[in-house]
Formats: sequence, C-alpha cells, structure tokens
Amino acid sequence: MINITLPDGSIKEFEKGTTPLEVAKSISEGLARNIISAKFNKTTVETVTPLNTDGSLVLYTWNDKEGKTAFWHSTSHIVAQAIEELYPGVKLTIGPAIDNGFYYDIELLEGSISDKDFPTIEKKALEIARGKHDYKMREVSKADALAFYKNQNNQYKVELIENLEDGTITFCDHDTFTDLCRGGHIPNTGIVKAIKILSVAGAYWRGNEKNTQLTRIYGISFPKQKELTEYLELLEEAKKRDHRKLGKELELFTFSQKVGQGLPLWLPKGAALRERLEQFLKKAQKKAGYEMVVTPHIGQKELYVTSGHYEKYGADSFQPIHTPKEDEEFLLKPMNCPHHCEIYNSKPFSYRELPKRFAEFGTVYRYEQSGELHGLTRVRGFTQDDAHIFCTPDQLDEEFKNVIDLSLYVLGSLGFENFTAQVSVRDLDNPEKYIGSVENWEKAEQAIINAAEEKGLDYVIESGEAAFYGPKLDFMVKDALGRQWQLGTIQVDYNLPERFELTYKGSDNELHRPVMIHRAPFGSMERFIALLLEHTGGNFPLWLTPEQAIILPVSEKHEKYAEKVLKSLENNEIRALIDGRNETIGKKIREAEMSKIPFMLIVGDNDEVANTISVRKHGGEDLGAIDVTMFTDLVNTEINSTLKTFKE
Repeated sequence: MINITLPDGSIKEFEKGTTPLEVAKSISEGLARNIISAKFNKTTVETVTPLNTDGSLVLYTWNDKEGKTAFWHSTSHIVAQAIEELYPGVKLTIGPAIDNGFYYDIELLEGSISDKDFPTIEKKALEIARGKHDYKMREVSKADALAFYKNQNNQYKVELIENLEDGTITFCDHDTFTDLCRGGHIPNTGIVKAIKILSVAGAYWRGNEKNTQLTRIYGISFPKQKELTEYLELLEEAKKRDHRKLGKELELFTFSQKVGQGLPLWLPKGAALRERLEQFLKKAQKKAGYEMVVTPHIGQKELYVTSGHYEKYGADSFQPIHTPKEDEEFLLKPMNCPHHCEIYNSKPFSYRELPKRFAEFGTVYRYEQSGELHGLTRVRGFTQDDAHIFCTPDQLDEEFKNVIDLSLYVLGSLGFENFTAQVSVRDLDNPEKYIGSVENWEKAEQAIINAAEEKGLDYVIESGEAAFYGPKLDFMVKDALGRQWQLGTIQVDYNLPERFELTYKGSDNELHRPVMIHRAPFGSMERFIALLLEHTGGNFPLWLTPEQAIILPVSEKHEKYAEKVLKSLENNEIRALIDGRNETIGKKIREAEMSKIPFMLIVGDNDEVANTISVRKHGGEDLGAIDVTMFTDLVNTEINSTLKTFKE
C-alpha cells in the first residue's frame, strides 16, 4: 500500500500501482471524467502512470493552467502527425505548449506553408483527434532512440538525444505517430474537439541565427468548439485594441530604424499623457513621504558588479562603454536600485531618520533580442516609476503595507479592478539563481505573505518567480479582454544593503543594516501605457485623455464663439481644441469619434444666441444643449468618480 497526499492535506491509502485517474475516481466520477493531467511529487505524470511510492498528488482539469499546458502540448503531437502525413519527408523538431496554445518547429523538404494551407492541416488534425487514440509513454534506450531518428534522417532529434542521459529518454506514441517527449499528456486525442492554426513564422533552430531557419506553426485547441469560437472573437477584438495600431492612430508614439529598434519616440500627445501619469503618481508619492531623486543614464561597470546585476544580466545588457582612460568601463543603466543605494550611502543616517523613500522616473536599458521586441511592451529603453525605501526591520511591515495601498490606488484610478496578488518566492531546487543567505530570504518571504494577509489580498504563491536578490509581490491584472498581465511590483531586499554595506545608527548607538523595499506601481511607463491602451481600447479615463473635448463649429461664422468657449474651458482646466476645418459637421464628428475624444461640443446659431454648447459623448450619446459651467461640472464629476484622493 502507498499513502497519497492530496492538495487539501488529506492522506488516502491506495494499492501500489494505482494511477492518478483511479485516485480521481475514488474522489468522484465527475472529477475522473474531467481530469486531463496530473503532478506527482512535483513531477508531471500521465493520468495512467502507476504510482509506486508515497507522495503528493495534484489532479488537473481544463480549468487549471497545468491542464491547459498538457492539453495544448498533446495537440501539438496531433498537428505534428497531420503535418507528417500531409508533407512527406518533413523533419519535426520541438513542439511545446505556450501561454495560449502551442507551436511546432519543422523543416520542410520543399515548398512552404501559408495561411491558405491552414484549413487542410486543421481538417487532418481533427480527423486524427476523432480517433480517440491513447497517448502512451515508453522508455527507450539512447542507442535505440538515436537509431530511430537517424533512420529518419532527422538531425534535430538526434542532436537533442545526444544531450540526454541514457535511462532518461522517453517516446510518446499515439495512433501511428511517435515523438521524442518528456511527457505530460491528456488521456487520449478524442478530448480535443476544436483545433485552429493561427499563424506561421520563421524560427532558427535553438534560437541561433547561425542555424537552419525552420517553419514555426502556431496553433490553439479547445475541448469545445464554442470555446474556440469565443477565443477567435477575442482575438479579433484584441487586434482592434492592439496598442501599436492605436498608438499610431492616436499619435502617441512612433519608432525609427535610424534611432534604433526598441527605442520609442514619444510624440507630443503621448509625451503629455506620460507627463500626466507621472504627475498623478508624484502627487500621491509626495503625500506618502517620498523624495524625488535623479540619477545618470550610465554608471561604472563596477557599480553593477557590486549589485550583482552584471553577473545576472550582463549578457542581456548593452556592451560596456570604453572611455579614453585605460580600463575604465561604463554601462548603460540596467536598473536604478544601485544608484539609489549610493544616494543612501552619501551620508550617515540614524534610526530616527528612517525610513528614507527615494523615488525616480528613471530610464534604464536592456539589450533585448530583436525577435523579442514588441511595440511598447518589450523595448530596449524604458522608464520605470522606481522607488526604494530604506527602513529598519521593525518598520518593514508597515512600509510594505503602505506600498500596497499606493499600488491599489494607482490600479483603481486607471480602471484595473480585476486582479490577484502573486507572492513570488525562490525556486528551492535551484538556489544558485539567487544571492544572499537563506535566513534573509525566509524573513523577506514571510514579510510579504504577512502583509498580503493583513491587507486581505487574494493572493497565490508562485515558486521560482522571485528576483535574484529578493522575493516580491506582483499584481496580476486582468484586462477588459480577460487577459492577465503583471502590473506593479513590490520587492523586499536584504541583499543589496549587504552588498553596498548600507548602515544606520540604531538606538543602541551601534551600526545596523537597513532593509530595502523596491517598488514600481506602473512597472515601466512604456509597458503600462501599452496595456492601458489595450485595456481601454484607447478610451482613456477622462482625467488622463490627451484631449477631453473638441469644439466643432457648424460653419466658419461660428469660429469666434468657439474660441470664446475654448477660453472658458481652458480657464476651468479642461483640455480642449477647435476643429475649424472647412468640412461638414458630420465628417468632423466621425473623425472626432475615431480619435476617441470623450466629448464633442457642437456650436451653431442657436448655441451662440443661448450661450450654450450642444454636447455629444464619444459613442453617440446626445446630452443636449447646456452652458459651459454645467459642462465643467459634468467633467469634474466624472473625473472625481474615477480619480480618488490618495491618503497615506
């Protein structure tokens, strides 16, 4: 007999050789019907894998992230079989699950695959799926595995196998198809009811541009056709909301090949929007006791060696800048925190002066690979709303909770109400990824968990997601399309104060080490604005939008009255402009709608006589003719309903 521990902590006794599926049946027939994947002692297993030792078992359905991973990985096998049958001689390489679906990299002997081929591949894949073929794992000796793929003349699989240890190699079979695979599949192909090939792209073998360029086929699958239909509708809406498309239409930002890839240029409207976001946060930070600092865009290499950033991120940074002085090297700043440590070190502090809260909108630089760059969400130069709090250990809990309050204020004021908190901790199986003592890590992780519980946050703990120098609390926000993004982060750090030898004089007149909190509610201005664009579809909150109103004179003779209205609005701090072009009022309204301006103020003969404006909201709602004072009150009421007052 063996003892199986379930996620709720209960322990059940089973016969040796019992499978996860049989464990599920012992709980309920409903669970057994829905289980598609499992994990035993933190290792992914098949639902029919015999369990021969005591251990912890987690069962997954389609509703779990791990269940979807198994589902999509299994579908990649189905699609690979379809491609093998449709394109004889094709060489398969790898086919993992990704965040939304899967891909498979292949080498075609001749020709190419384009979107016109997608329906044929989908049809063949669904035919295979309907066969309800079981996924069967089997161990293979290294010699047999090499012989199998050498016989197929597949140098890619041979290369993978050569790097594996004998005794660790497994094949997965279903129907007539065999693939080199570690495992993690659904019970059988019949569970897959809907398959869609989404796109095709080029990809170098193992990501190295010196290697062969392969064809990468992206796809997604679902257990119900209805879910695929809903997903495709979501994709269409996402295309409309793509921040790159909206950024161009709303004239917020641009890119230039001459300036360089991944280096955004902010246009006047975008720069004004950024400035409003900065002022919004600065106002709240001032109330919370932060002091603004400014640091340079470069620093000596030794600074980042001391902090540990060079060791961890050196390969992803721009290469050192060599000066005329021998052996003098500088780096473009990859992080702001080392600079802030040196600001703290510029003078001695006593415990009475702590906490010190240094804030900066600091621009940093990372050399992202060109294939990974994506609009504003993945760039090479970006500005962080960074702050670092230096406090005593006794102050840590209160300071951390105050930062949570500030982060919630920021998210709430910008319409991000649907979120969970993620406590990101170490991967205990890979301690070499982190710096600092185990004791300090344990203290930091517990401090974050305590603060999350005291603030009543709905939180999950994710192993392996911590920064190299400390654990963190990430806000995982769902946007209007239900997609999840990480927005805002708070980190507890005992390690950088050690590395920079930061001290303060305690009440005992001895020197002590402060604790450091890293904090960025926006994360980066670039990425935050990109996500805000897609979340709102370009319909920003009224307090933030570049133009709050546009005045549309019916004809040229109404322009003087329009200018009078504009001046009155400006006196009331409402951002507005006049469309004085010689165009029909209908065309002006259509273009104002496309520009997503919240209010259109139409002025004609009757308005001029009555000293009113005819107000139309973006989206078509007609509010009728009102005077400017009433309109000002309307704007202020709407702003106040979304933009709360931050209290420390």
